[in-house]
Amino acid sequence: MHRKVKIIAVIGTRPEAIKMAPVILALKNESWPEIRVLATAQHRDMLDQVLNFFGIVPDIDLNIMHHNQALTTLTARLLPELDEVLKVEKPDAVLAQGDTTTVMTVALTCFYHQIPFGHVEAGLRTRDLQNPFPEEANRVIAGRLARWHFAPTETSRQNLLREGVAESAINVTGNTVIDALLMTASKPVEIGIALDRTKRLLLVTSHRRENFGEPLRNICRALRTLAERNSDIQILYPVHPNPNVKNVAHRMLGDCADILLTEPLDYAPFVAAMKHAYLIISDSGGVQEEAPALGKPVLVLRDETERPEAVEMGVVELVGPHYERIVTAAQRLLDDVNAYGAMARGVSPYGDGKSAQRIVSVLREHFARCS
Repeated sequence: MHRKVKIIAVIGTRPEAIKMAPVILALKNESWPEIRVLATAQHRDMLDQVLNFFGIVPDIDLNIMHHNQALTTLTARLLPELDEVLKVEKPDAVLAQGDTTTVMTVALTCFYHQIPFGHVEAGLRTRDLQNPFPEEANRVIAGRLARWHFAPTETSRQNLLREGVAESAINVTGNTVIDALLMTASKPVEIGIALDRTKRLLLVTSHRRENFGEPLRNICRALRTLAERNSDIQILYPVHPNPNVKNVAHRMLGDCADILLTEPLDYAPFVAAMKHAYLIISDSGGVQEEAPALGKPVLVLRDETERPEAVEMGVVELVGPHYERIVTAAQRLLDDVNAYGAMARGVSPYGDGKSAQRIVSVLREHFARCS
């Protein structure tokens, strides 16, 4: 290669930062690319703390976040901002991860500029555009426009092949979330919250739009019931700042002594909390991938998942935002040692910690052929 290949890595939210950090750091260790980091800051504070932890400083920051903004407004603001960046930077390739509005608009803007786009964590599907909303539509759109599909699993690869993606454009790399998790879990990080170490910890997260309203109220009722029925547990619920989540959680659970409602945890303390937890209840996609690798059972607060591999392995269970199913499944794991052991096996279908290196190898070989 006679000149450095300019690659822009785009990140907008905390999960994107976690999963893109290993790729960015791996590219920075290579001599052939010039790596530029663009932050849309779709989530501002939650993004910054992850970047700080991994020592990544954005070269371009769009600072796009507005309080409680609508998806149409976010998309309308992102497109011209990204358009200007690509006009000025003229990159050889752009990378983004996942299924957010940031990723969808990046893929679309790259298409308009005829710039190759690499989709990290490609091929996840529920085949229901309304669930999760808007993530399923975002990743379908990104998948139609991508040049490189970095699929985390064989299941994801098969999803893409069924949609007509060329086999040569798909690479099964594993999921970079495991790279980030293993890097973080090896460090001595504290949770930073005073917990009752004599009690079993249930760690909870819930933030998805499809669970706003009555579904979240059902989730909160279930958590309250579990706390009232089990004197030997403590529930830690780092509450998402969106008022659709925060207001409901504090109103329904704020007076329960054994439920700790906190601000969102930074990434490293959250990994420490997962390591300490007995059981995790969450609607997060990342948690479905991370927790099994740490040997923690996960009850998923969704009716469908685009990550079926862990469900098939028996280390994740779908309970949806349904009061009875949440209570029944959690109580079984609290009471039945054999049921718990079957889910807490420490196995993960999502990676071995070398996913970022595989992604970099694909890009290196491509641009070596093109030079």
